[in-house]
Amino acid sequence: MEVEQVLHMNGGDGKTSYANHSLLQRAAISTVKPIVDASIEELCSTLFPECLKIADLGCSSGPNTLLVVSYIVDNIQNTFRKLNLPPPSLQAFLNDLPRNDFNTVFRSLPGFYKKLDEEHENKSGSCFIAAMPGSFYGRLFPDNSLHFVHSSYALMWLSEVPKGLVTKGGEGLNKGNIYIAKTSSPLVFNEYFEQFKRDFTVFMRSRAQELVPGGSMVLTTMGSIKSNDPLCIWEFVGLKLHDMVLDGLIEEEKLDTFNMPYYAPTTDEVREVIEAEGSFTLQNLETFRNDWDSYIKQANCGFEKKARAAILSTDIRAVGEPILASQFGEEAMDDLFRRFEENVLDHMEKEKCQFINLVISLTKKR
Repeated sequence: MEVEQVLHMNGGDGKTSYANHSLLQRAAISTVKPIVDASIEELCSTLFPECLKIADLGCSSGPNTLLVVSYIVDNIQNTFRKLNLPPPSLQAFLNDLPRNDFNTVFRSLPGFYKKLDEEHENKSGSCFIAAMPGSFYGRLFPDNSLHFVHSSYALMWLSEVPKGLVTKGGEGLNKGNIYIAKTSSPLVFNEYFEQFKRDFTVFMRSRAQELVPGGSMVLTTMGSIKSNDPLCIWEFVGLKLHDMVLDGLIEEEKLDTFNMPYYAPTTDEVREVIEAEGSFTLQNLETFRNDWDSYIKQANCGFEKKARAAILSTDIRAVGEPILASQFGEEAMDDLFRRFEENVLDHMEKEKCQFINLVISLTKKR
């Protein structure tokens, strides 16, 4: 499986599109906003750039894509008003893999610029937005060209499925699962962990070359408390796929040889890679956790359990359908997510499952 070809959210603006089902990701961006604000304020107060250059890595598409840029424009305005100085211009690069729905992003830009001018009475300074397609597990920008890097809910996606999960003879080592699960062997966990370390090291090394000295990053990713038993929502998707195998709807071999290119690290694992790579000072590493349906309750406390399960199912489908359909077929998706919806919240309550979020704030050493 070529991850770059199948790892993208559902495009467009249909009923299962990511654009219409990314409330969880929006809630995370809003939660992390004070940390981003503090980082931008520090940058503007110490580097005084004429043009602040930022990159949002793993931007996806839909209403969240430009949310961070909007927050940063607001922050620049407030910071430079306090300093009694004119604000710098802003150049924002939106990055994701080439199969991302960039067309939807581009179509939203005229409305975004108009809203920006209205909110800031045409005093927001110049804001220039461009796309930078490609994998962030490697170089994307010239040396010392960026001041700030943001990434939200992207770094848990690996550059590839760990190669050791399927033998040279084609036998799967994580049979019946699509991610680390209770029935996974220690070998499966080790394969995932080593892939994470390789990928995150390359990510850190690449950003160290691209950021100016004193530049900063704020990274939000899914994490776990115990990475060898992460109680991940993809484990539950795997259980539903296994049920479909038992019902004769999916070939067993397809399930046994499929694994998600995903890893939810612990804080210790993140810290280990940062310290070993050595280019950044870790300013802060925070964890916040929520039940799988908390973001739905926060948006509308009137939703009953059945309605919350339906929303969660569609939200996860918007993220996972392209990669799952590439292995199991489009025709299996309706049944899979119907089964998911039926008892996902019962499973969450029984196993005490939560989304674990890691927020990593870093500064490049001078």
